[in-house]
This record gives sequence, C-alpha cells and structure tokens, in this order.
Amino acid sequence: MKGKCLCGTVEFDIAGQLPSLYQCYCSLCQQQTGGSHNTATLVDKANFSWLKGQASISTYQKDTGFSSHYCQGCGCSVPNALGSTGKYWIPAGLLEGPVTSKVVLHLHLASKAPWQAMPSQGHQFDSMPDLSAIINLLGS
Repeated sequence: MKGKCLCGTVEFDIAGQLPSLYQCYCSLCQQQTGGSHNTATLVDKANFSWLKGQASISTYQKDTGFSSHYCQGCGCSVPNALGSTGKYWIPAGLLEGPVTSKVVLHLHLASKAPWQAMPSQGHQFDSMPDLSAIINLLGS
C-alpha cells in the first residue's frame, strides 16, 4: 500500500497486510491534527520503505519527548520511526487506495475533547497502555 503527503513530496510504501488502526484522543494529538484525535497504525520497519521526499521531512520535538515529523512543503504529518521498537508510526490519512483495516483501539479517552462522542467499538483506554499491548492489539 502506498501513501503520500498532501503535496506529494513525501511518498512511502508498506508491504504486506496493513495492521489494524488506533485513534489517540490526547491533547497533543488534538493540537497536532486540529481535530478530536489522530488515526494511525504501526508497521514493522522491514515492511516500510520511503519512495521519495525524505530530505523534505522536518521534526518538531517538545521537551516531553513528543515529536511531530512533517513535510516541509505542506505540513502534513508523515511516518516516522517509533524509537527503538522496530516499528514505523503511520498516519492513516496518508494511505492511498481502499483501507480495509478497522479501528480497534482508542487511547487517552480521559483527555478527549468535550465534543467527541465515546467510541462504541474497540478496546478503550483512559490513558496510554504499555506499548507492547498496543502492538499486540493492532496485530503489527
């Protein structure tokens, strides 16, 4: 499955089956997206490859360690390596073609925006569970 940013400068490819998706409702994801949550997944580094535009990616990092990787041309969040986990974080909105993966996990519901309804399906966590639990639930 291929993906790209809004302006098409950054493109990537994911081999194999796309894992399930998660949504994070924390205040940082709300600020980053300008919405109520972000929707993403995690894929193995071995299944991820850049097609073009890596030199056009900038990073912003807060003192807390939260980072945002984005295209310099259009400002879209783009995939990034998730520390030393062997995974890439993939924003679902960049994926092209039919995405058949379902949202199975909802994180930081205690921080959700007041206008956001509670999800009716999937595993729900008021805060951040252990990363290994997330990886297992996504099937990544």
